[in-house]
Amino acid sequence: MGNITFGYLILYVDDVLATLEVWETALGLERRYVHEDGNYAEFGTGDTVISLAETGFGREHFADETTRAMFDRKPSRFEVGFTVEDVQIAFDHAVANGMTAVVPPLTKPWGQVVGWVRDANGILIEFGSAME
Repeated sequence: MGNITFGYLILYVDDVLATLEVWETALGLERRYVHEDGNYAEFGTGDTVISLAETGFGREHFADETTRAMFDRKPSRFEVGFTVEDVQIAFDHAVANGMTAVVPPLTKPWGQVVGWVRDANGILIEFGSAME
C-alpha cells in the first residue's frame, strides 16, 4: 500500500465564518484560507491542516442517505487535541472567548495535564501538555 500520511481534518459546521472567528480568538489559530463563498476555510497548524466546511457543502458530496444523514446531527465520539505549553492558560483563554468548559485541567496518573472544552457546534477540544 505504501506510506500513508495524515494530511488534513475537515470539521463540518453550521456556520464556517462564525466558527472560524471563535477558533481564531479562543484557540489562537491562524486562518490560512477562506473560500470567497464562506463555506470552507482552513487553519495552518503545522504539518496538518484543520478545515471547516459548511454542513450542506459536505452533504453534497454523497448520494447515499446514510452518509447524508450524518450531516443532520451534532459531532460526537471524537475530539480535536492540541498540545500546548500551559493547559490552564489555554483552557481559560478558550472559555473566556466563546468555548464551553467541559473538564477543567487536571493531571492524569501518567503525568500529563489535560483539559477539555466544547465549541458551539459540539466539537470536543482537548488541551494537553506534551508527553515527555
